[in-house]
Amino acid sequence: MTRRALAVLAASLVFATAACGSSGSGHKQSAGTKLVGTFKLTAGHCDASGATGTYFRMIDPGGTIAHGKFCGNPDSKCPDRSFTVERPGSDGGLVTGTYQPGPAKPFDAKGNARATRIVAPGSFTAIQFGISTAATDPQTKKKVPAPQITAWSAAWNNLYFNQGSPKPDGSRPGLTTPVSGTYDSATHAFVLTWASQVVGGPFNGFTGYWHLQGTFAPAH
Repeated sequence: MTRRALAVLAASLVFATAACGSSGSGHKQSAGTKLVGTFKLTAGHCDASGATGTYFRMIDPGGTIAHGKFCGNPDSKCPDRSFTVERPGSDGGLVTGTYQPGPAKPFDAKGNARATRIVAPGSFTAIQFGISTAATDPQTKKKVPAPQITAWSAAWNNLYFNQGSPKPDGSRPGLTTPVSGTYDSATHAFVLTWASQVVGGPFNGFTGYWHLQGTFAPAH
């Protein structure tokens, strides 16, 4: 089975949070072909060995991507609460070539995020968070291009923390890694991963690690 490594732009991915506790053969696509369509997400699943599908983790300052120390989510149902699994939202996943903005009022009175298109809202320390894509990074207020995979914005408790790779200014501080993964041109199965260190705010120095998995559906 032929797989092609993905090199995808992630110019302005942002994550929002405020508190946590530690603890066959297929045809080849030509190089550089843009994948425009929907990255339909497989819901995350976890067991004693870890997690598969779509999920994220937070790495404590001074930790590593491979070994942590990882920040636990007390609302996680996983045996290892450093894994927070995600379910696809109303659009089925991440759409490239256009934006998937959140509602005009991004938070309710309790700080729960109201964006539902990319992933279903999930609970992180008793507050719902959501993900959207937008033309402007809500933390740095910098303009970003239409998603190729860019402008990923997770919102929680009225706060935003940029999780870009690279950041809007083009840098990759700390443990930040480029977005990478694999794509099978026969089955359209994909995996995308990246890490991005938080700069500023109450989670300065923490790093978010994202794992997206599913099937790509080309736009028609």
